[in-house]
Amino acid sequence: MKLVIPMAGRGTRVRPHSHVTPKPLLNVRGKSMIERLVDTFIRVLPGTIDEGVFILGPDFGQPVRDMLSQICDARGMKARFPVQETAQGTGHAVFAAREHLDGDGIVVFADTLFDMDPIDSLGDSDVVAWVKHVDDPSRFGVAVREGEKIVAFVEKPQKLISTEALIGIYYCKDLKQLRRALQHLVDNDIRGVGNEIQLTDAFDFLLKEDALITTAGVTEWLDCGTIPALMETTQIILDKEADQPGEGEIRNCVVHEPVFVARGAIISDSVVGPYVSVEAGAVISNSVVSRSIVFANAEVSDTSITDSLVGQSASVKPARAKINVGDHSTIE
Repeated sequence: MKLVIPMAGRGTRVRPHSHVTPKPLLNVRGKSMIERLVDTFIRVLPGTIDEGVFILGPDFGQPVRDMLSQICDARGMKARFPVQETAQGTGHAVFAAREHLDGDGIVVFADTLFDMDPIDSLGDSDVVAWVKHVDDPSRFGVAVREGEKIVAFVEKPQKLISTEALIGIYYCKDLKQLRRALQHLVDNDIRGVGNEIQLTDAFDFLLKEDALITTAGVTEWLDCGTIPALMETTQIILDKEADQPGEGEIRNCVVHEPVFVARGAIISDSVVGPYVSVEAGAVISNSVVSRSIVFANAEVSDTSITDSLVGQSASVKPARAKINVGDHSTIE
């Protein structure tokens, strides 16, 4: 089984932290979003995932490929790296991986984290689309029903036609079917919302060809697409994984749980927490830090911060504030 993950977007809503690192590779309590997605599918799916297809932007360098390769190697998967040269929609992104669209597989977008119960069987459906009830479906694609039957997929409806939001997870029994639908959209320049080639239109095309499409639900759906959402999701994960301590060093500190300190991080002579995630290689000294994320190799000293993000390899020295510091930046 393949795992197809479009991740060519620039992650503008989580800047400055996505200037260097693609959003799906940002850590949430010690593990990148991509790692969490892959591990969830390995845990819940009845089949074995043996290939990861990561759809990258044209300017993603070798370090990104190396990070993704390491994630796959550790899990016995092959890594593939098709490129979406221009951003023309979700369907266009998946179509960029067309040479890898065969066999069965999961297409998943890496803007969110989720959880679900283990799946014994994916049944006889051509496509399974995961959905979640939402009060305002106008921001999402939705599945439209007549009775129990799905009759249409609509991207960002302006009228209330369904509250079943498509959360960006799709199982395809035969990815060649999806490739054929996307080829139809591209060949005929069929564009949807935003004048873009939408993945929901490809599934709608398959519906009209009498493909059997069913839905499944998730037990948890956590947004990571904005700075506030990333911070809120990190807090939720800190609570959920409070019984899984980090392996970093804490010296002469007052700790208000939940706090995660990754291996290689050091906190000394400080008051830390609640809801603090400190990534590998970061150093905090003589500081007060609460409800914050300190990314890898950052330095925080003689400082009091709350509700803050400190980017990779950034340095924050005497300050008392709510801050959002990008990678390799210095505040003094």
